[in-house]
Amino acid sequence: MKIICIGRNYVNHITELNNERPEEPVIFMKPDTAILPSKTPFVIPEFSDEIHHEVEILVKINKVGKYIDAKFAHKYYDEIGLGIDFTARDIQNKLKEKGLPWEKAKAFDGSAIIGEFLPKNDFVSVENITFELTNKGETVQKGNTSHMLWKIDEIIAYVSQFFTLKKGDIIYTGTPEGVAKVKPGDVLEGFIENKKVLRLQIK
Repeated sequence: MKIICIGRNYVNHITELNNERPEEPVIFMKPDTAILPSKTPFVIPEFSDEIHHEVEILVKINKVGKYIDAKFAHKYYDEIGLGIDFTARDIQNKLKEKGLPWEKAKAFDGSAIIGEFLPKNDFVSVENITFELTNKGETVQKGNTSHMLWKIDEIIAYVSQFFTLKKGDIIYTGTPEGVAKVKPGDVLEGFIENKKVLRLQIK
């Protein structure tokens, strides 16, 4: 099981971090050790002073695929979920300045939060799903999949050129604007179309 993440897939998030708009999807990966066990608090690691939350729509792959055509990509997933890609922004910025890979900032233990998955058939269109992250009841991030630079099926087609997708693989599809530092005592809750699918305490 692997976790494939797409960076810079929402224009407003690209702008808030002063990043360059990519010409093709930005891919990075997390190991399975990045998954935080369910109902476990997220403990801010000692190596970073600036852990940011990044809420994202997730897709769970349901069968093996390679070189998938975008028009057939919808057959490779039947669940939509929500997750948080925790990012050590201070470390990431240092790595970016030197042109180095992001793994230390993105793939550390506990950096992948995975909430509840919902049947894809619950949605009229996967290209128009609203999702939201709150912190102690206040909205901190809100997005809609219609704002993606690359839609879910396009992401699956692109990624499958490089990596064979297998049943159980999870794709993080990118975060909207509003990323921010988390602090001890924060309580993050995630929603898909107003249905709560994620809750996480920060320590």
